[in-house]
Amino acid sequence: MKIATYNVNGVNGRLEVLLRWLHEAEPDVVVLQELKAPDAKFPAKAIEAAGYDAVWHGQKSWNGVAILSRGQEPHLTRKGLPGEPEDEQSRYIEAIVNGVVIGGLYLPNGNPYPGPKFDYKLRWFQRLHDYAAELLELKVPVVLVGDYNVMPTELDVYKPERWTDDALFRLEVREAFRNLVGLGWTDALRALHPGERIYTFWDYFRNAYARDAGLRLDHFLLSPDLAARLKTAEVDKHVRGWEHTSDHAPVWIEVSDKPIKRRRLKNG
Repeated sequence: MKIATYNVNGVNGRLEVLLRWLHEAEPDVVVLQELKAPDAKFPAKAIEAAGYDAVWHGQKSWNGVAILSRGQEPHLTRKGLPGEPEDEQSRYIEAIVNGVVIGGLYLPNGNPYPGPKFDYKLRWFQRLHDYAAELLELKVPVVLVGDYNVMPTELDVYKPERWTDDALFRLEVREAFRNLVGLGWTDALRALHPGERIYTFWDYFRNAYARDAGLRLDHFLLSPDLAARLKTAEVDKHVRGWEHTSDHAPVWIEVSDKPIKRRRLKNG
């Protein structure tokens, strides 16, 4: 089973890029972020024509998340995180596909620091932490995947000294990510590439992609039973070089039907 995540940075404006990548990569499940479209404007027909059923949680001009599934309809189980009923931002969606709980998320950016946006980010992280603990108690295969808007370590950011006071790299945010992983999740990309400098985002400015001046913002956190089935975790970096593409590249994992014998994976 091939599961991917892609912050498309506008699902309608970059629909051709998305469809081109879907045709090339043929993932079984795709989690999308930053749809930047209300529910009624989600391009369901075009995505269906590409062979995918979808569930989505849109919002006009901002945010928005979706789960696409090839060959079967995703069973929607949740829209939005518990813990803050008045929160109307479309940042979490959850569905069951082929026996796996897929939690698709788009964590708040949090800038500028300090300020209310940063405070909201930390609250959202705490809500995710609390809900993630509940998911682990179910003892079923779960993946929490998407754009976390955090670089967990210095290995995940180009020139980390420049990011000290950015909301994506503040110590409080990195600690929140560590605490989340510490519940028992496995950071899939880092587990299979423990020492590599791997990025998933390159800014549009200052020729960042050509200089490989990137950030690792898009993460897969796997429950223990799913982590035991992890085969592959990679970034389709070349997609970032396409014309009119997102500033993120797609990231994907492959999991087998049964546990894989290997040395113990390292948490993230």
